[in-house]
Amino acid sequence: MHAMKTPLVGLLVFLSLTIPGRWSRAQELGQRAEKTVYFPPPESAGGWRVLRDAEKIRRVAGMDPQKLAELERWLVQSDRRDFAAVVIRRGYIVLEVERKHSAKTDTGNVKSCAKAICATVLAIASEESQKGRLPRKMSFDDKAFDYIPWAQPLSDPRKAQITVKQLLNHTSGLTPESTGAPNKGPWQWILGHTGDRKTTQLAFDPGKDLGYSTHGLYHASLVCETVTGMPYDRYAQERLLKPIGIEKWWFEGFEGDAKHGKHPSHAVGLAARDLARICYCMLHKGRWQERQVIPRWFIDQTAKPTHEVKGIKSFHRDAESWSHGWELPARLSDGRGKGLPGDARFKPGSGGQLIAFVPSLDLVVVRQTGSSGEWEFEDYLRRAVQAVVR
Repeated sequence: MHAMKTPLVGLLVFLSLTIPGRWSRAQELGQRAEKTVYFPPPESAGGWRVLRDAEKIRRVAGMDPQKLAELERWLVQSDRRDFAAVVIRRGYIVLEVERKHSAKTDTGNVKSCAKAICATVLAIASEESQKGRLPRKMSFDDKAFDYIPWAQPLSDPRKAQITVKQLLNHTSGLTPESTGAPNKGPWQWILGHTGDRKTTQLAFDPGKDLGYSTHGLYHASLVCETVTGMPYDRYAQERLLKPIGIEKWWFEGFEGDAKHGKHPSHAVGLAARDLARICYCMLHKGRWQERQVIPRWFIDQTAKPTHEVKGIKSFHRDAESWSHGWELPARLSDGRGKGLPGDARFKPGSGGQLIAFVPSLDLVVVRQTGSSGEWEFEDYLRRAVQAVVR
């Protein structure tokens, strides 16, 4: 009785016994097909797939259409800025709201969201350098000013102790925004060679405190240039933006004198749908199709603080909410983190810019305005999370 088999099962058993390896290979291919992940083509080739039917939004994407409608109303009423907002679940755009601002083509300044992007680019450079593919090797624990020759002689000897990761997690002591120093060039001023105490002297010893610093990321773009042998903007385009299908961008640049030269900073302009690509790549552990674009170790490290500073710091935010350029909103202890998944990563930017991803929910949330000013960043992400039904 137990020896009897259906013709199909018998054939499969025969194949597995008579053609070694082929059946297991077929199984492997089948499993791969089941796990195939969608990645959107560039916008010029069709871009993101979109769900507009309420029944499909609920059934396919697992989102509540009514709560998405409420989120749309909230977005429109949250301020008067022109904006483009996108919510993506399971690789589908389930909500796209635009007010005089195209989610596809308007590449406004993404403000501090560029800090998370810069940290991501430096992780790619570090990974490539460790494999011997770049002019210099670099790890996040290396001394940052070893890669910033334009800063010599150092205006403060403590700068020699700053690590690359301290540039990214705001513990470097370099020109915190609390000093009132403007976020602009020229490079000789940024690097402390004009006599202005705001840039010549550190605000605190490296690693001993946390002060939000755009200047720290300016320095990071110079680190990238030395390690890669090409300007930051070009490297970011070639190793991050183009591989994930981004086609439109611009980068900020600062002038410098004969010694310091002209270099791009980390500041960038990207459209909302393209910001979502960066989050989507992070969501998928740094992969885009068959390519590991962003190192897996970087994705893992951004899931927790990358320093040991405690307490309430810049913008009344918990120090533990800062990682490598990205932030951890669930760690905010003043109520702003309530209802946000522990694995959520986001980066808010002045003016209502926001990039966010939640791996456990397969969720990407983005807003781009190109403007400045305050906004309820966490509330936007929380409302999107609450719209998830399964």
